[in-house]
Amino acid sequence: MNIASLDLNLLVSLDALLQQRSVTRAAAQMGLSQPALSASLARLRRHFDDELLTRVGNEYRLTPLAVQLRELARIALSGVERVFSAQLEFDPASSTREFTLLVSDYVVTVLGDTVTRLLAEEAPHTRLRLSTHSPAIVDRAEQALLSADLLFLPPGFLTDLSRRDLYRDEWVCVVAADNPVADAGLTVDDLETLPWVATYHGPTASTPAARQMRMLGIEPRVQVVTESFLTVPALVSGSDRIALLQRKLVDLLPLDTGIRALPCPFDAGPLIEAMWWHPVFDDDPEHAYLRDLVVRAAALAVGGQPVGIDLVDDA
Repeated sequence: MNIASLDLNLLVSLDALLQQRSVTRAAAQMGLSQPALSASLARLRRHFDDELLTRVGNEYRLTPLAVQLRELARIALSGVERVFSAQLEFDPASSTREFTLLVSDYVVTVLGDTVTRLLAEEAPHTRLRLSTHSPAIVDRAEQALLSADLLFLPPGFLTDLSRRDLYRDEWVCVVAADNPVADAGLTVDDLETLPWVATYHGPTASTPAARQMRMLGIEPRVQVVTESFLTVPALVSGSDRIALLQRKLVDLLPLDTGIRALPCPFDAGPLIEAMWWHPVFDDDPEHAYLRDLVVRAAALAVGGQPVGIDLVDDA
């Protein structure tokens, strides 16, 4: 295919159409007339030899090909925007860039306020988008990080991506404040008999502590699965359930959550929080500024010096 013969404006139209699934809404988003965007849709249909949008009742649905193209178009458009907005120097004070971070609610709780405060002070015209990551995003992290700036995740889940370790935390077991084991102390037998609230539970979804527990032969009896750390206290309080949470998150919870943190009766290992990015942005001035800001925010938020150096994880 001769890319030089393609009209890149069609990429903008394709992205808007697939995101909005409506010619009317896509036209409004782009500031175009509906006939003009309908003409673009006709050209796209000829190019792909596919309807892309099909009417079902009063709405449009994406064809199977359009479903595949939806994320590809967003990534491609983001890449084009990065190419044509690239500068040799980056001036935070005048930048209008939107930075996208893929985060868990744990990271937002620990770092979110400090990152946003620094960014507002140093780059007041930029915008920060905090998007919740998921096991599906982690499984395709290399692709996701072509359209997002940073992904926050402990080491051990990703390879062949650049990373910086930010700070250390530790895992604790949490139980209801009135659970008898809160006073008696947890044992390994308790871990195997009490029902669990698990976070990110699945073949490729887990926490480092849960992985370590299984490696030691301790198999939890999972009763509830959640992909939000902040929902764990409510799922544990007033029950006989048990869960693993990060110490820094527990310390930031309100005092009346109805849970109690106990030392893990096994070697859970340290928790290292890291940020990851695609190596293509290693030398990007805007990206380098963002990474430096996050490192400074981590040092301010958790105290002490940040850990680690920039590296490419190929384990």
